[in-house]
Amino acid sequence: MATADDVRKIALALPGAMEKLSWGMPTFRLEAGGRIFASLDDDDRVMGVKCPKEDREELITAEPEKFFLRAGHDDNYAWIRVRLGALEDEAELSAILRDAWRQAAPRKLLDAHPELAAPPRG
Repeated sequence: MATADDVRKIALALPGAMEKLSWGMPTFRLEAGGRIFASLDDDDRVMGVKCPKEDREELITAEPEKFFLRAGHDDNYAWIRVRLGALEDEAELSAILRDAWRQAAPRKLLDAHPELAAPPRG
């Protein structure tokens, strides 16, 4: 089971990442530009991450115990919620956070870190 400490450790190890308290919750963002790629909810059992709107329904349908939207809040944003207790292991948490980081990172940062490139789909 993943914890808030695991989220913090993995998120802050990503290039250019920093933690900043916003809306009373920890957010993980890029130092350059301040784009948020992840956050912890106030109970430390759920994290929010950047996720393309077109991918959300598929993720929620496939694993509703793991992924969900906070109704009225996430509807209009490229964001999804993840129940930390439903994650299989630290590798899965790391993959989710890397994907969210890639979506927020500017091209220059992505190009400087090809080891974090997205794995091929399919």
